[in-house]
Amino acid sequence: MAKWQCQVCEYIYDPEDGYPDHGVNPGTPFENLPDDWVCPSCGSGKDMYKKLV
Repeated sequence: MAKWQCQVCEYIYDPEDGYPDHGVNPGTPFENLPDDWVCPSCGSGKDMYKKLV
């Protein structure tokens, strides 16, 4: 599964880790995050993320 990086604060969402503190279980792909999910670091929306290659 691909990692995604916030283009505002550079936080990296790693689907293998998820974000359990905010209800996102490990193994959750970025594409499966709710549309209203925001960056846990800066509060930016999913549209501010870029897939890392």
